Amino acid sequence: MKALIVNDDGIDSPGLALLARLAVEAGFDVQVAAPHVERSGASASLTALQDEGKLLLSRRPLDDLPEVESYAVEASPALITFLASYGAFGTAPDIVLSGINLGPNTGHAILHSGTVGAALTAATHGARAVALSLNGTAPSQWETAELVARRALEWAVEHSRPGAVLNVNIPDIPVHELRGLRSAPLAEFGAVQAEIGEVEDDGDISRALPVTFRAVELDESHDSDAVLVCRGWATATVLTMPFQVAEADLGTLEFAHSGSSRK
Repeated sequence: MKALIVNDDGIDSPGLALLARLAVEAGFDVQVAAPHVERSGASASLTALQDEGKLLLSRRPLDDLPEVESYAVEASPALITFLASYGAFGTAPDIVLSGINLGPNTGHAILHSGTVGAALTAATHGARAVALSLNGTAPSQWETAELVARRALEWAVEHSRPGAVLNVNIPDIPVHELRGLRSAPLAEFGAVQAEIGEVEDDGDISRALPVTFRAVELDESHDSDAVLVCRGWATATVLTMPFQVAEADLGTLEFAHSGSSRK
């Protein structure tokens, strides 16, 4: 299987290098293409820096994997997987491995994650996908991340299906403190929540808005992914594309325009 390794922390991230090494050890035909700088929070945006309509990229070999084809791309992670799906980097990948992200991607806030956005974009184009994240603002327990990521890759090969994403979150704790890996539903919120400060009502909207971010107080009555990670569990959640048609009565919305000749 051809595996594309991507992330939103950038080509120099230690999580990217670890994930690429694990993919090589697992026997994948590995190719790396990651943003040239950090693109966290990019979601599934298709943005890039262009030079006269051309996407900018350069070869950037990984220190420990000089034999692996690796590119620094001046684009969002989702655009990288989008282009890879159409053969921009050779044969389209069978599986996209996104991460290992520096910080959690839990709860409904995965909507904003560049890590998950890249994986969902790959799934949209029929590939298998895994998104992996290590909890903490400055994570350090890479041995734990390696243990869980290796198991996640094995599961993805044996059980995942094209069009779905396995979203994995790993606590930043030593291996001997890890309680295990278990499935979990998404929390209502992510790790942080935005707050808008008080704005004087003087009619002037041209000034800066006071916006801060704070850690979310978790509802521990539910075993959500965010709660379980804080309790020392690694979590796994299968995501399917959010664009499924829901049943609804649209009769009051529909109308026929008498001036149109279309049928």
